[in-house]
Amino acid sequence: MNDLTELTALAASTRATLARIATEFSPAVFASSLAAEDMVITDMILKAGLPIEIFSLDTGRLHPETLAVLDQVKATYGYEIALFKPHDAAVADYVANHGLNAFYDSVEMRRECCRIRKVEPLGRALAGNKAWVTGQRRAQSSTRAELHIEEDDRAHGMTKFNPLADWSEQDVWNYISENKVPFNALHNQGFPSIGCAPCTRAVQPGEDIRAGRWWWENPDSKECGLHMVDGKLIRIKSVAA
Repeated sequence: MNDLTELTALAASTRATLARIATEFSPAVFASSLAAEDMVITDMILKAGLPIEIFSLDTGRLHPETLAVLDQVKATYGYEIALFKPHDAAVADYVANHGLNAFYDSVEMRRECCRIRKVEPLGRALAGNKAWVTGQRRAQSSTRAELHIEEDDRAHGMTKFNPLADWSEQDVWNYISENKVPFNALHNQGFPSIGCAPCTRAVQPGEDIRAGRWWWENPDSKECGLHMVDGKLIRIKSVAA
């Protein structure tokens, strides 16, 4: 079986998962980081006309290339991704007390910045929904090695889906190529994983795909808090287990 044959089966399974989410877990939302994986899910949702709202977190420190993806989605699919932003007062308080780039000083300061710019806005975006969807994959990092397609997210009181959990990076790019899906221009500049501009760098050949995220930290701490519970990075129990 060649790669494209395997991709066809994988994509069909993922589409079925998304269709089930739309039918059985309405209202549901998709949290898009506007990265390659998320564009695959965006393409599937919008081409199928599924009633799953797509939103993104505008942290205020994203690359211009990342923000440009919003326009690409609108031009390609006629869909406007909803944006959730941090509270201005919280950002101003953090900067006043710790400095604009205090996240370089310690893991605690970095996570506090992520909490303000990502975690709190995420809570608002998820409120009132029965399920949320992410573009996470197991192969992305050691912190995601036990990722399940369907999980019980008790922290947010809903079901969480990772439809691409089984996908490889090559699967993602094969899908994008075959379906002419728009993607972040930074991916062609050595950025396999993209976050805020001051916290992301290009990676070198042979480096882990998330080596460019918070590169000054230990690999085991490299999560922003969106997938943490009570301040601890844990794998949420699979509902299928």
